[in-house]
Amino acid sequence: MNSPSRSSTNGSAEASSVENSAAIPGSPPQEAAHGMSTRTRMFFYLTAWLIVLLPFLFWWNTWFGRQLPDQQIAEYLRDDKRPRHIQHALVQIGERVMRHDTRAAQWYPELVRLATHPVEEVRNTDAWVMGQDAKGAGFHEALLRMLQDSSLMVRGNAALSLVRFGDDSGREQIVALLQPEHVFAPSAGRVTDTARVGTAIHQGGIVAKLQPAAPPAANSPDGESAATEIRSPISGRVHSVSAATGTTVAAGDEIALIDPGDEQVWEALRALYLIGRAEDLPAIRPYERESRDIPDRVREQALLADRAIRSRASARP
Repeated sequence: MNSPSRSSTNGSAEASSVENSAAIPGSPPQEAAHGMSTRTRMFFYLTAWLIVLLPFLFWWNTWFGRQLPDQQIAEYLRDDKRPRHIQHALVQIGERVMRHDTRAAQWYPELVRLATHPVEEVRNTDAWVMGQDAKGAGFHEALLRMLQDSSLMVRGNAALSLVRFGDDSGREQIVALLQPEHVFAPSAGRVTDTARVGTAIHQGGIVAKLQPAAPPAANSPDGESAATEIRSPISGRVHSVSAATGTTVAAGDEIALIDPGDEQVWEALRALYLIGRAEDLPAIRPYERESRDIPDRVREQALLADRAIRSRASARP
């Protein structure tokens, strides 16, 4: 039996509807219904390209591994407005020294000058670089002066570098690198935030925020003085927090205790392997125990330092 077909009728009706719709004045173009315009597409492509490009440019301009020509190193060493440029140049010089590139000696007077630079990170890097050449003119004297630096990390790096000169003048500073660092409140106030116990933290990272107890600044829009950020002097891990959020502290009260980072501990143990004394053993032995918080290489270096110190002590008359 043949049944009547309705497809042609419906098809004609649909086609007529589309034609009528397309003929309506002011209706959007047909390609807009099927996708975005070329201008919109190019806008999204450009935005995506910038999202990728800008972080890359930032990384490229701040990455210390980027090779610098001699002229740019000289310029960067004098760029006091951009301390990271100075650090970049110092790292490049240090790498050249380690490759025994004699051309690096042209910047040695600059390294001695930078030992008193006002930026801590510059002095810290400078102390490390001077330790790469025990024959550098003026390096030994500059490093000895840096043992009195206000920064624990600068003193520690200077002390580690002096070991390469056969000088154990910084032994006490090296032992201090094994000790937890106490962080104190710079002024009285109320603790508004703290880092969590066990959190890894970089040097300069925020340990806590303190709302000062001093009268509010006259130009403060909310009637409160700005919170003070209390930062860690070392890289490591938050061992404990002494002042919980919401508590009021006095100037000089302990806020937190920071355990030193693994790299710092390992470098200190390597130095004490060479210059350590029997009185340093109590600071070394906590790192000899088996613990998931102590990497194997740190524990092994602690054991080596312990044995070397006891061997030297027993060899003395």
